[in-house]
Amino acid sequence: MEIPSIPLGQWIEGGLDWLTTEYSGVTRAISRVTQTGIDGLNDALFWLPPWALLLIIVGLCWWVASYRLAIGAALGMALIWNLDLWDPMIETLTLVVIATLVAVVIALPVGIAAALSERLYRTIMPVLDFMQTMPAFVYLIPAIPFFGIGSVSAIFATVIFSMPPAIRFTTLGIRQVPKDLIEAADAYGATRRQKLLKVQLPLSLPTLMAGINQTIMLALSMVVIAAMIGADGLGSEVWRAIQRLRPGDGFEAGIAVVILAMLLDRVTQSLRKGRKS
Repeated sequence: MEIPSIPLGQWIEGGLDWLTTEYSGVTRAISRVTQTGIDGLNDALFWLPPWALLLIIVGLCWWVASYRLAIGAALGMALIWNLDLWDPMIETLTLVVIATLVAVVIALPVGIAAALSERLYRTIMPVLDFMQTMPAFVYLIPAIPFFGIGSVSAIFATVIFSMPPAIRFTTLGIRQVPKDLIEAADAYGATRRQKLLKVQLPLSLPTLMAGINQTIMLALSMVVIAAMIGADGLGSEVWRAIQRLRPGDGFEAGIAVVILAMLLDRVTQSLRKGRKS
């Protein structure tokens, strides 16, 4: 006896078709705003001469972290410039910055709400598990019918893919605040808002920054993958090298991705520590 197959794929396709039809005006508006932000940040970074932006990055690394990271940033950025990958690096950095900002803006309120509500916490954790175990390539599929081919779809897929760690770490940080400090705040008559803003969030800030660090790393990895749907940047250089069977060009772009990832990781880790290392 044959068991009838559940038409799950057809249901999903029908749902996507309905969403793209009913909310096409919303997606077009989001696309225009997002593309404007991408173009604006790209223009601002391209307006600076490479040597000037390099000095700014080196100075930021020295100020936030240490002279050792500043030296490493100078060498790494100089290598990217020498390999003629400066423009793709800027395009990648733009996508990562915008996707991270959007993901954090969404994740922080959701994480705070989940930390303060046990019912929401139990509801959202399985959703985050599902989002984090889903293969990264799958997130590219719904992005195309919503926003078409290009960088806007890359931002959409990157935000969805990179958001769970920020939500998890925000919830974890707030829930790990010692109960005696919460009781002390209650004893002094603090309101729920005062406890959140003056006790829970400041004490959970290192954990929040760890979540943002993970979000940035996931965003960078997804932006590279999103070259498959037309995203600009270093990922497109890797994808072009694969299509043309040029392993040397692919490794050069891959090294540039590693350099950018290391800089972003070390800078955010230094911010999390709150001191120079």
